[in-house]
Amino acid sequence: MIITRSPLRITLGGGGTDLPSYYSEHSGFLISAAIDKYVYITLHQTFEQELILKYSKMERVQRIDQIEHPIVREALKMVGLKDPHLEITSMADIPAGTGMGSSGSFTTALLKALHILQRNLIHPSELAEQACDIELNKLGEPIGKQDQYIAAYGGITCFQFMPDGRVIAKPLTLDAETAYNLEDNLLLFFTGFRRSASAVLKDQNDKTKANDKAMIENLHMVKELGRQSQIALEKGDLREFARLMDVHWKNKVARSKGMSNEHINEWYEHAMKNGALGGKLIGAGGGGLMMFYAEDKVKLRHAMTEKGLKEVRFRFDFEGTKGIVQ
Repeated sequence: MIITRSPLRITLGGGGTDLPSYYSEHSGFLISAAIDKYVYITLHQTFEQELILKYSKMERVQRIDQIEHPIVREALKMVGLKDPHLEITSMADIPAGTGMGSSGSFTTALLKALHILQRNLIHPSELAEQACDIELNKLGEPIGKQDQYIAAYGGITCFQFMPDGRVIAKPLTLDAETAYNLEDNLLLFFTGFRRSASAVLKDQNDKTKANDKAMIENLHMVKELGRQSQIALEKGDLREFARLMDVHWKNKVARSKGMSNEHINEWYEHAMKNGALGGKLIGAGGGGLMMFYAEDKVKLRHAMTEKGLKEVRFRFDFEGTKGIVQ
């Protein structure tokens, strides 16, 4: 049996500039952090030639081209498995549709498991690029490259997305005290809303392709906020980072009508009045998890619990996608 795990992520700045529709013309930049919430893939070889897939539904087929799950089908084709005798199961610590990059984590974990099965060594950059090729090129999803890259690399990482398609990854330079304080003072709360990132990002993608001036200027601002966030974090100025989160959130809400709703707006304002120094919705928008930076964590936890939101406690992950049973 082979078991792999791939971390989910939070975005610390620059989110949305990793879509090809933007970076192919202007280049993109963001800071992403992997966390200790994971997508798991198990592979088990069967005696008969068949494929058994267990995810939110179950499939049992004889050939790869009969598989309904598009990512599994394309991943098996990509690694060139012939006459597979496999049972594939996926599990996750947090459900899909919560804004934490679960699709990218699923794809990297699956590819990693298949490469282990074939005894292939694969670098995180190659793993991420294969996952991007499946989701963006073969399946045509209007999404970015952040999720696949941070899942593969792990850590707290700055990514530059170049017009020629290259991705440059560099660890964020944090001193130990800043890293500990950042981890302790960031809090996540589940809104109860789940949504498809592709549906939310389609509006941004379409407007960017149409060279919509307001959208392009909004994304330019997001990229600049990402770079300012890098400076603040590397200087250890976490209050400035929190302030930039608040600016980023207001800019993000202006990007699309689907970014927020009246409940999310109410919860955000409530958090800012009860200990949060800055915050934002994680992921494409429309639901999922809200993240806040707070020095008075007890006050914020009580305030959000009163509103019925469940906290998701986490630590950073510095291992990326890996095999845990081989």
